[in-house]
Amino acid sequence: MEKLIFFGLVIPILFFVLYLGTRAIMSGVSAKQANQENKDENEIDNNIEETNTDKSLSEELEKLNTLKESGVLTQDEFEKAKNKLLNN
Repeated sequence: MEKLIFFGLVIPILFFVLYLGTRAIMSGVSAKQANQENKDENEIDNNIEETNTDKSLSEELEKLNTLKESGVLTQDEFEKAKNKLLNN
């Protein structure tokens, strides 16, 4: 009779502990997946911004070169403007 009471109490407690453990693991896995998705989105956004920055930087350098070749800017002015663009 004592064994029946003991197992009647232990088995539900064991299943409850397993349930809580499984639930915690699944919560951790879903949080990790959400974190990875956010990281991927941020990397994509950063790559887009870098591409736009690089494109605009190259466009600005081309404009400066055009101005220098047309005689509007001297070599010194061109170098100063180029250094200013590259250092920002």
